[in-house]
Amino acid sequence: MTDNAAASAQKDTAQQHAHFSALASSWWDPHGPSRLLHLMNPMRHQFINTCLESATFPPPDPTTASQHYLDIGCGGGIFAESAARLSGTASVLGVDPNPEVLQVAREHAKRDPFLTLPTSNAGAGTEEQRSQRPRLRYLNTTLEDLPLPNPTESDGFDVVTLFEVIEHLPHPAQTLDSISQHIKPGGWMILSTIARTWTSWATTKVVAEDLLGMVPRGTHDWEKYLNWSEIQEWLRGSGKWNMQSSRVMGVVYVPGLGWKEVPRSEDYGNYFLGVRKS
Repeated sequence: MTDNAAASAQKDTAQQHAHFSALASSWWDPHGPSRLLHLMNPMRHQFINTCLESATFPPPDPTTASQHYLDIGCGGGIFAESAARLSGTASVLGVDPNPEVLQVAREHAKRDPFLTLPTSNAGAGTEEQRSQRPRLRYLNTTLEDLPLPNPTESDGFDVVTLFEVIEHLPHPAQTLDSISQHIKPGGWMILSTIARTWTSWATTKVVAEDLLGMVPRGTHDWEKYLNWSEIQEWLRGSGKWNMQSSRVMGVVYVPGLGWKEVPRSEDYGNYFLGVRKS
């Protein structure tokens, strides 16, 4: 990376940090700037369940706490909290480099004592460490600085999520490559983002940000949007993923009804993508 490119990336990261810091205090307001994220959360779980059920026979027992989640760019914890409450969840680790936003997540989690309780299957480590590890925990760090799991101890995560994050990153292909190191063999990477089309520019930038104010101005950079075919090409080139397991689901926001699955809409707007690690 050239000096100019590095400086540009640092400036962009600082701008993103400032933008989301300004939204921190309203993160959990279901009618505030993060309203669309709250409305999308059920679709996240629906897609994850579809992925898990497609690859396992019999499907995972939803009453047995066995799934370990890593939520990258967890923000204020909307998904992380909801995942931690599932009966099939053993643990959730949310990571975010923004301390202001992560503090909001931690404070909100304190409202529910259940989230601070350890589970009987709290992941790797000694028995004492597992017994003290809460069901939901947060780390103020980047993915690059997150300690790697110990492969000799079958450490790692069953599901790694990256929701509405990758389109904000300066080096998305490198991020996807790094994620693979944190997933157990056969585990899933689940992400959501926006296709780079004129339709998405009109709906997310012009309508959602400028005309209706549904999303704060400056939230999106259309040039960083990623088509699902681009992501699949990166994943296929790395050789670390089972591309036969790859699944894509397009979703559209319908005013008054919320987010709805719409076949083929992944080609022009918001979508989910899931793939298993080889």
